[in-house]
Amino acid sequence: MEKRLMVIGEKESFLIRALRKKLSESGIDSFYCPPNIDSIGKKWGEKCITAYYLNDDEHVPGDVLHYLKEHLTESGEQIIFIGDKSDIDQLKKLMNSTLIRECYPRPLDSDRMIKDVAKLMKNGPTVAAKKRVLIVDDDTEYLALVRDWLKDRYQVFMANSGMQAIKSLGANKVDLILLDFQMPITSGPKVLEMIRSDSETASIPVFFLTGRNDKDSVMQVVNLKPEGYLLKTIEKPALLAKLEAFFAK
Repeated sequence: MEKRLMVIGEKESFLIRALRKKLSESGIDSFYCPPNIDSIGKKWGEKCITAYYLNDDEHVPGDVLHYLKEHLTESGEQIIFIGDKSDIDQLKKLMNSTLIRECYPRPLDSDRMIKDVAKLMKNGPTVAAKKRVLIVDDDTEYLALVRDWLKDRYQVFMANSGMQAIKSLGANKVDLILLDFQMPITSGPKVLEMIRSDSETASIPVFFLTGRNDKDSVMQVVNLKPEGYLLKTIEKPALLAKLEAFFAK
């Protein structure tokens, strides 16, 4: 993945051009993209960070907002917003906070933003070098919590239903799945059965996420070959240690 910043905005205004000029002077490559699905889709793979610059009286189109939420969730990425505080506050009501990396109110402190972006591009392994983990849970608060725990070490993908998990696996290769055992509509065991029935995903290791009373139930689906189970009460240090040990095998 290239280390480039994609700047989305209704038009490439003077302010966006000025920002891109300052980014370039700081050694950060960026490009402008208009706010439509076709343009964003074509450029999605050319960036490692996405920023949305809201000019005066500008709002994110509904279809674009849906597209961004879906693709940020599937790719485990986050977005930067720049705009008036009132517009940003409205966006925060429409988008899960776990998908937002940072918000910069206007007038923009470009030096601060550029410093933050440079740090993002430099720190740690590149996204492509990280192990890729898909978390599947219908509890969005728990989903966000685990993502927050893992995001610095792993490239994290999220799905809040079994069907969304299958869709995500169709678009992204992952190294491990953390799968909620008890989910409505499509249960964890059913999702694992679907994963195992597809040659493209059959070999992906899966840990069930369970409550304290689910161990016996998990043992009933050993024929689907889960790696095991993790209690949902597990604390961050223990979870990180468990995953580190797993990937060290």
